[in-house]
Amino acid sequence: MKPEPGHVNRRRFLTALGVGTAAVALSPTQALAARIREEAAAAATQPDRFGRMFPALPSFMASTTEPAFQRTIDAMVDIGEFGHVLDARDQLGRGPVALIADPALSANNQNNPNHVAGTTFIGQFLDHDMTFDAQSRLAVVTPPENSPNTRTPALDLDSLYGAGPNASPQFYSSTDRAKLRIESGGRFEDVPRGSNNVAIIADPRNDENVVISGLQAAFIKAHNRIVDQVRAANPGGTVDAIFNQARQILTWHYQWIILNEFLPQIIGQDRVNNILSQGRRWYTPVSGQHFIPVEFQGAAYRFGHSMVRPSYRVNLAGNPDGSAFFAMIFDPNADGQADPIDMRGGARAPRRFIGWQTFFDFGPQFTDPGSTNPAIRPNKRIDTKISTPLFRLPLRAIASGEPPIALPVRNLLRHITWQIPSGQAIARQIGATVLGASSFQELTRYTIGLENNTPLWYYILKEAELLEQGLRLGPVGSTIVGEVFIGLLQLAPGSYLRDNPGFRPSLPRRNANTFTMVDLLTWAQVDPTSRGQ
Repeated sequence: MKPEPGHVNRRRFLTALGVGTAAVALSPTQALAARIREEAAAAATQPDRFGRMFPALPSFMASTTEPAFQRTIDAMVDIGEFGHVLDARDQLGRGPVALIADPALSANNQNNPNHVAGTTFIGQFLDHDMTFDAQSRLAVVTPPENSPNTRTPALDLDSLYGAGPNASPQFYSSTDRAKLRIESGGRFEDVPRGSNNVAIIADPRNDENVVISGLQAAFIKAHNRIVDQVRAANPGGTVDAIFNQARQILTWHYQWIILNEFLPQIIGQDRVNNILSQGRRWYTPVSGQHFIPVEFQGAAYRFGHSMVRPSYRVNLAGNPDGSAFFAMIFDPNADGQADPIDMRGGARAPRRFIGWQTFFDFGPQFTDPGSTNPAIRPNKRIDTKISTPLFRLPLRAIASGEPPIALPVRNLLRHITWQIPSGQAIARQIGATVLGASSFQELTRYTIGLENNTPLWYYILKEAELLEQGLRLGPVGSTIVGEVFIGLLQLAPGSYLRDNPGFRPSLPRRNANTFTMVDLLTWAQVDPTSRGQ
């Protein structure tokens, strides 16, 4: 029987609390708010809405009434501002080349030897494929169930395919509806663009920077080559049948990469194995009601912002004189330039292509020009030091096109929007090591208790830093990220883990036992060998 409005299912409420019933002490007001949140979340687990993973836990905020509410906003802004607590203070004045060559210029921003530079952007591509909140506003308290998720939380590449060739024809070839549109940037591939250089793609965020745009183009080329393969094996097949089969092949290979390459890098193979063998404990929607929790969307999955480098070598020989194109990820001096000096998207020029050997490991034969040094570059560690350029985003790189322009400020204000629980509360709930106040002494100056009730994103970065040396996520971050990814792959219709768990990659690969991003980029023919680089 469906509960009446206002009714609280006590058994479900206590079950949701789990170990937290003994570990998290709630005031009467907090308990009532938690019960209301739990009931609302239970009724709002549809894929087109956001929900909660820990609905019974209270917000990290001490109060949503004035003046405490404004003090929390002020603290989030101060913590996340340029030059403040989270800023790595990279020496940007030395230029993009030096920032790569001389680690001393980013002394607070250490490299991660276990991650390649491309891991950051694969993470961004995945994010854009499963979550897009275009409605809620920063620091405006919003129930998650009131906010639509305009992406499908299914890791089904809808950010590539849109609604398909019949409903989204603008993304598809006018001469072959089974294929996606692809254009040239003057030297190599580029996403299709209008006369104003705006990308004609299903998710505009996949043109926020030149690397994510390059990934979009690579996936387009990979799909189109699969279409040729499927068509050759099925002469006389209809356009729709050819398209659907090609989409499934690419999607399942992409999902394989997520489960077998990306996720082990981020949380560790041991934790992936444990979730697969022991089951999910905290992300447990029923099949067909999978959704994106705000603890994931607004906090945990934003760990990747800590991995971004201040500068990159975009390619080895893209400049007109044949030299390498080095650039800051973002540079305010690039505003208004037709061919920006930074890596922002929304532009087309012959040098704006990705030399993937800098971002993924294609093998020891690929070295720096005139050197025996490997061409591949690492990520930054997952920690509480964010690369300085991310504190001054161009407005075009912000989905809403509105300030604030400091990415950490935006992340922290999002905790107020969603009323996300503290990292400590979730750690207690899942039975993980709880970082004490001594780990957050830098937050005591705000005098609102943040050292004991730390915003989840900040907590997860600190947890990775202190417990994992920044090489991977810690227990809280791994639980949220791992269970959501694996849960989506197990629950969403069309996923190979749900519909064909015996699937094994069929596209060409270097290792017969697996399939990696290097294999996908090679199949798409954007790899250095295909380009003669």
